[in-house]
Amino acid sequence: MADYSYKEQTDLKNIQKLRNVLQKLPRFLGSYFRSMESTKSTRTRLSYAYDLSVFFSFLQTENPQLKDKPTETLPMAVLDELTPMDIEEYLSYLQTYEKDGVTRVNKDHGILRKFAALRSMYNYFFKKEMINTNPPAHVEIPKLHTKTIVRLDPDEVADMLDMVESGDKLTPAQLRNHKKTKLRDVAIITLLLGTGIRVSECVGLNLKDVDFKNNKIRIIRKGGNEDIVYFGDEVANALSDYMELDRKQLEPAEGHEDALFISLKNQRLTVRSVERLAKKYSANVTTLKKITPHKLRSTYGTSLYRETGDIYLVADVLGHKDVNTTKKHYAAIQEDRKRSAANVVKLREP
Repeated sequence: MADYSYKEQTDLKNIQKLRNVLQKLPRFLGSYFRSMESTKSTRTRLSYAYDLSVFFSFLQTENPQLKDKPTETLPMAVLDELTPMDIEEYLSYLQTYEKDGVTRVNKDHGILRKFAALRSMYNYFFKKEMINTNPPAHVEIPKLHTKTIVRLDPDEVADMLDMVESGDKLTPAQLRNHKKTKLRDVAIITLLLGTGIRVSECVGLNLKDVDFKNNKIRIIRKGGNEDIVYFGDEVANALSDYMELDRKQLEPAEGHEDALFISLKNQRLTVRSVERLAKKYSANVTTLKKITPHKLRSTYGTSLYRETGDIYLVADVLGHKDVNTTKKHYAAIQEDRKRSAANVVKLREP
């Protein structure tokens, strides 16, 4: 797949995974998933398929009449047999259940996502008048408890960058790899902290996407749109060191020649690899925070908002389509700024 971009390669893999999952789901779902092809990403469609597989597994677990029937042969009529109370029972079931011999646990976000997939499926068939009832429409949407946004403090950012550069506190095995990947790892962590791009956008970068003349990178956003992100001198230095002293010396495997960040197997670095990388270096920086690449993105967004006070700029740089998404993430900082404004305007001269 050398002629395909990283996003195109990812989409092709997701489509194949989706086809495999759909083979184990009721046949009548085919039209529903085809209807989403022009509006939903391959990743979203695949997630919906996984989530709906849990729903149909629940039906067969809880309904003796369906237990011995192959899932793919279930008729659409089973959807009309359910009531709002059955849907509420399903939401309760989602908190913890067993599948393939493994105990699964869902928190608020997981339950809400699976409920959204179920509502979407029912809405489609109901609007098409292929079923007569829509029980999820009569069930209250599960409440999502707001979680505190985890981000690194300025001293923790400095400590993490020092950790990546020095390799201090790494295990002997980790140190052996660190000698080979130090410049790459410094470039990745500095890039994430210095631009706030998503980890998927980071691993999707190609060599030609980096423009040192204008200090910018070309990225493909989550929805597939192209965007330009600018970076500062610290990011430029880290990227330059990696590309000149490390990346040029590598011989990538076939199909990975254009990739900016390369693994020890000479292949394009994966999202999971960067997640492990962030976990490894942050483990000795903070014991109270679980740091992921997304937390590095939150750290950048926080710093940018504190420095500029411009929520629309933060939304634009982070690639949020809706500024309300940004406001939700940085509500606490907004409140601090509003509170600090209380004494800015003087009514009388002292």
